[in-house]
Amino acid sequence: MKKLIVSLAVMASFVAATPAFAAPGAVLRGLDKISGQARDFTAPIGRPVRFGTLEITVRSCQKAPPEEPPEVSVYLEVVDHPVPRRKDEPSPEKPVMSGWIFASSPSLNALEHPTYDVWAIDCRS
Repeated sequence: MKKLIVSLAVMASFVAATPAFAAPGAVLRGLDKISGQARDFTAPIGRPVRFGTLEITVRSCQKAPPEEPPEVSVYLEVVDHPVPRRKDEPSPEKPVMSGWIFASSPSLNALEHPTYDVWAIDCRS
């Protein structure tokens, strides 16, 4: 019995985890909490996109393979460019978030912003 357990443990150690598929872009959903309007938009990897006063740059989008439980993971960098109080002032740049968000658990690492929410929906090729 002991040999069986040891041999199963050795065989299990050789099983490689299935890698996630990396995609060239992400589909995100943004919500304006003031107006209540939600909008889906595509963000290519490495190219900043605007949603309201937010500038969102997707650094990575990974999707689980079909044989695994469905999961989409997106690494975002979000910078807020609030409207300046006076017209002659430059728009201040305020980092809001840098981290992973998950489609199945949006509250796990949520964007903390008083006006906007952003969720991961899917990876796009």
